[in-house]
Amino acid sequence: MTSQINKYVGRLFLLGCLLSFSAHAQLHVEISGVGATQIPVAIASFADEGIAPQLVSRIIKDDLIRSGYFKIIETSGALSETDSVNLPEWKAQGADALLVGSVHKTDDGRFDVRYKLYDTNKSSTLSAFAVAATPQYNRVSAHKIADDVYEKLTGIRGIFSTRIAYVTKSGPNYQLEIADSDGEGVQVAFRSKEPIMSPSWSPDGTKVAYVSFELRKPVVYVQNLMTGARTLVANYRGNNSAPVWSPDGSKVALALSRDGNTQVYTVNVDGSGLQRMTNTSGIDTEPQFSADGQFIYFTSDRSGGPQIYRMSAAGGEARRVTFTGSYNIAPRISPDGQTLAYISRRDGKFQLYALDLGNNQELRLTDTQDDDSPSFAPNSKYIMYATEVGQRGTLGVVSVDGRSKQRLTTQAGDVQNPTWGPFMK
Repeated sequence: MTSQINKYVGRLFLLGCLLSFSAHAQLHVEISGVGATQIPVAIASFADEGIAPQLVSRIIKDDLIRSGYFKIIETSGALSETDSVNLPEWKAQGADALLVGSVHKTDDGRFDVRYKLYDTNKSSTLSAFAVAATPQYNRVSAHKIADDVYEKLTGIRGIFSTRIAYVTKSGPNYQLEIADSDGEGVQVAFRSKEPIMSPSWSPDGTKVAYVSFELRKPVVYVQNLMTGARTLVANYRGNNSAPVWSPDGSKVALALSRDGNTQVYTVNVDGSGLQRMTNTSGIDTEPQFSADGQFIYFTSDRSGGPQIYRMSAAGGEARRVTFTGSYNIAPRISPDGQTLAYISRRDGKFQLYALDLGNNQELRLTDTQDDDSPSFAPNSKYIMYATEVGQRGTLGVVSVDGRSKQRLTTQAGDVQNPTWGPFMK
């Protein structure tokens, strides 16, 4: 596991070196709501963590608190992974788990973070590993530990070390930005005086497709985050919009109006091999691949109003998926294939809903009024979306059960069009 973590950290280092590091505002995270059940965890200060740029234990605590599913038991003093601990005593203080660790500086200037997770109920060790990173990626080490804690205690893979992309608007300026899942470590991937819309991560997390209006019309580009190189993917007559990657990373599905009404197409990542997927007299748009690549979900008004449909990724007849409400748009399918997220207009409000595809039970997840652009976390348990609060664009994160909620804002301007990156390999 240590080699995989170090590979991940090295890859993020290369990405960070190639993205812009000019000044910009960090996202501010506000938390409201918690999970149905909170797991009590004691997190001690790591021994000698003060030598690192950030306190590792603090980042881990913030990650777990932000998830909504952990209750942090306050501790005093530092505990190393080599210290002897009295687990029954920690259990008596209400902790189901205890996390300890240490930080060491290596000869080459990196910080070696070591950690251990104990089960106080069974008086046993649940996990332990070490990860070394340059000072710039000390936060990544902490996020990886938080991921491990989350997975060991819930059985679900953590998403704290993932990345997000979104667009900020400040005056006439637009920026496509990349950040850690907690809104820290913001980096600018692309700037423009014209609107930027609909960013979409490649499956391997090294590229982003997006729509730019720099040619005074919507055009689809793919940008390599490792090299900074851009590829023009679609600049046909009319609108070129809503790009999304196929699970194998070979194609992009998108919506084009080149032949009249907007329809769904696929195209190779280099812009070749254009193929029309829908052929109706209405509007078909906002395509989204299922995680297994077998289906494409999309929005269509073929039934008289916008609803969500599903068709084979090879083409053919489409089947309607949403039936509650007269206006359902922006389909997103969870990576595990169990949940469909979308925006529904009801009583004049645009709100985020989730549909359980197994039992067709629908759940409204938000209480805001102008939601847009939902995007699943790669573990399928959280959804990020854009909304408006106080006439300002902000981002929200909500668990699929609707209980845990976060809001991400920036003083620099509006935040919009979020998309959650994949697990980094």
